[in-house]
Amino acid sequence: MRRLIFLVTQIAVTASRFAPLLAQVTTDAPVTGNPVAIVDLRTDEGARLLGAQWKYSDVKIIEVDHHAVGPDLRPSGPPNRTYDISLKAGASDFDDSAWEPIDPPSLEQRRGNGRLSYNWYRTTVTIPQKVGALDPTGMTAIFELVIDDYAEIWVNGQLPVVLGQTGGPLVKGFNAPNRVVLTRNARPGERFTLAVFGMNGPVSNPPGNYIWIRSATLDFYRPEAAAVAHDAGGRITRLDPAVNAIVPADAKVEKLAGGFQFLEGPVWVREGGYLLFSDPNANNIYRWTPNGEVSIYRTKSGYAGVNIGEYHQPGSNGLAMDGEGRVTIDQHGNRRVIRVERTGAITVLADRYEGKRLNSPNDLVYKSDGSVYFTDPPFGLPKVFGDPSKETPFSGVYRVKDGNVTLLTKELSGPNGLAFSPDEKTFYVDNWDPSRKVIMRYDVNADGTLSDGRVFFDITKTEPGDDCWDGIKVDQQGNLYAAGPKGIYILNVEGKLLGTISAPEHIANFAWGDEDSRALYITASTGLYRLRLNIPGAGAFPPMQAASR
Repeated sequence: MRRLIFLVTQIAVTASRFAPLLAQVTTDAPVTGNPVAIVDLRTDEGARLLGAQWKYSDVKIIEVDHHAVGPDLRPSGPPNRTYDISLKAGASDFDDSAWEPIDPPSLEQRRGNGRLSYNWYRTTVTIPQKVGALDPTGMTAIFELVIDDYAEIWVNGQLPVVLGQTGGPLVKGFNAPNRVVLTRNARPGERFTLAVFGMNGPVSNPPGNYIWIRSATLDFYRPEAAAVAHDAGGRITRLDPAVNAIVPADAKVEKLAGGFQFLEGPVWVREGGYLLFSDPNANNIYRWTPNGEVSIYRTKSGYAGVNIGEYHQPGSNGLAMDGEGRVTIDQHGNRRVIRVERTGAITVLADRYEGKRLNSPNDLVYKSDGSVYFTDPPFGLPKVFGDPSKETPFSGVYRVKDGNVTLLTKELSGPNGLAFSPDEKTFYVDNWDPSRKVIMRYDVNADGTLSDGRVFFDITKTEPGDDCWDGIKVDQQGNLYAAGPKGIYILNVEGKLLGTISAPEHIANFAWGDEDSRALYITASTGLYRLRLNIPGAGAFPPMQAASR
């Protein structure tokens, strides 16, 4: 039975089968149901159905010229000698015509030379007109591979790499299945080039055995089974007809992932097309991809001290991307704002003001001139306002430019979210303070400082309780979005409330995302959500030409 061309299983699915919950940290291709068809690429029948011809080549380890690490942490130092592999066969147009063709059943044959050895397997697969009795049109097709011992998978010449990524096209684990989404909208006739790099392992203790393919299948899922997002049942309240130009009539709050501790600080990374977000309680920064994969992007994201047990929120909070596509992080426990360089080095942008340590930087935003603005309430300190280690006697809003930290205002007890108007002439800051639940509006002076602060919106008397303001964003027409007690408040430029957006959980923050900046990615307590809007967001600035790594 192991050699069957495919297993076709019709699945009767109820709505409850596809509950809108995903694991906190998942890798590879998350799905909530079973495949309706499996094509086994280790069989002649399966390979024939997909038009696949396997090719094979050994890989040699060779000595090459290189350079030692230089002061810039890149290979800019003195010449040296190091090692490389003899074949780089990941490109989709790589010429493998001279390679050995192998029959699908022989994928189980042991190859390589044992010990420290590598190899390549290459093939193409074509979505067929029929998979058994099924029409695959519109389905999700996932390539699943298990190599003895490790594998990397190039699809159409691409091998995306990002910090914290495990599985998918990269090494998943010892003899673990790699799962890669080829398409979420299959069309008969679509072709995909697959280049599989096999490795013997463990690498630190090269075994005497060899490399072979344990399993290679193309799995087909119905769209609902492989859906990345699910209707979360959020509520959109339309208080003014003007909100209809912002929020589509059929807009839905979708749940993307769940099971976290407390989510904050989302930011969309254009170079790579994924979302980063903080869990300050768990001390992690997570990464979510449009394929629905969640992975830890940065662990110990805000603190690693021996007294971390005293903190309720030691990790990172606000995240932002600078003009060169570098991640900038507000670290609660470390009480500083840092930038992560492309080499992995850390640049501290701000940790003190007038010699005193900051409280716990909370949120931040870049101005187009490269300066970064951030808020600094003490919410990340173990005892908050009464913490004995608190050195700065106020909660400030600051600007960092050319290494200089400037205090812009200290009039708010709990400054939190912040944003610029599209023309950067106006600056908004909101206040987490039950006794003064206000959003402030300031003029931005030519030197980047703030003046003429006035209340833009106030809910102190109309919405009593401990819940206050949190994240803020602005769209390209100048409308303001603020996370508050009822969800996300949508205000026009005059400060009129147009409507609210709620999720099943308390909303803390949100960020513009996707290529068109029309998706609002929402961090709400334990879950990640999304809502598509009509108007693109402002301030989602694209990176400049990426510097070499």
